[in-house]
Amino acid sequence: MKFECIKDKLLDAITKAGKIATNRNPGLPVLSCFLLENKNNRLIIKATNLDIGIRLEVPVKTETPGVVAVPGEVLINLIGNLPETKNIKFEGSNGEVKLTTNKNFATIKTKDPNDFPSIPETKSEPFNMPASDFVNGLKAVWYSSTQSSIKPELSSVFIYSDSEDLVFAATDSFRLAEKRIKLKQSKDFGNVLLPYKNALEITRILDGEGGDVSVFIDKNQISLSSGGTYITSRLVDSTFPDYKQIIPKEFETEAVVLRQDLASSLKLANVMSDKFNQINLVIYPVKKVFEMKTKNTELGENIYSIDAALSGKDIDISFNLKYVSDCLNSLTADSVSVSLNDVSKPMVIRGVGDKSFLYLVMPMNR
Repeated sequence: MKFECIKDKLLDAITKAGKIATNRNPGLPVLSCFLLENKNNRLIIKATNLDIGIRLEVPVKTETPGVVAVPGEVLINLIGNLPETKNIKFEGSNGEVKLTTNKNFATIKTKDPNDFPSIPETKSEPFNMPASDFVNGLKAVWYSSTQSSIKPELSSVFIYSDSEDLVFAATDSFRLAEKRIKLKQSKDFGNVLLPYKNALEITRILDGEGGDVSVFIDKNQISLSSGGTYITSRLVDSTFPDYKQIIPKEFETEAVVLRQDLASSLKLANVMSDKFNQINLVIYPVKKVFEMKTKNTELGENIYSIDAALSGKDIDISFNLKYVSDCLNSLTADSVSVSLNDVSKPMVIRGVGDKSFLYLVMPMNR
């Protein structure tokens, strides 16, 4: 194989691929490699960890076609640290690839490309939507999944269509996040459970991508194609909880507060939080009191009063501070509603005037 390419375009592509390649499988060391296929003035870069795979295309000047498997981390570090240069020449033969620039020459040992696993191609009809919308849907909820694999449906992001919305939801049974994205085209998306780790990688790769993404769904596979990037992931074969039945339809107490004030108060409360991350919310509407309390037996105590519009019954209730804080980046409205019932019922947080995002948190036992 022999080709020449622009350094920055190659570096951008292998950096994305590097989020997928893994060196954690000693039984299959080729998984730490990128498969580079050079033909017809295109360089196809592939990486996989067997759970999620990626294929990218970079324009090159092909002299001799060929295929090599190059250690991914070595290639990224080498090209990323090259001195100022525009083009790189590649030549692969005899178990190594040679990289030449105007100031540098290096050789990298390669592995047998025949050992590299195939990346599945999804054959279904595509569903198109803005790439930024799909990424925002995943970003808004994935953190509410559990990292445990005991219940795979809880370590996943649930994606389904509901009327004119594409809905993203995730829960670890202690909190729930739901994000609704308006669709320009109506399509029955079906029910998809995307592993949360793969959802995180997809957001990292597609974040900032302009234009549309084409989504392909098969029984056990989801694939996304945007520009010269193709990502495919396995799906979880399980059933997501029927979460709608736990969302309260009415509330006895409500506080409306500026989102920035809520964020600042939670950061301050975190200074004195204990090992259980417990925060106490005290809302007395008649007395116009909305306080956040944290106490640490070794450090001290903090009580912060928040300016808010209050209504309903008095309540004194505890939550996991981290769980409450996690949703802040998903809230886009300037004002936020904090809605509650009694001390055994969940709290619901939403942006005022924004029905696209809902966050539910179960209270802590005293």
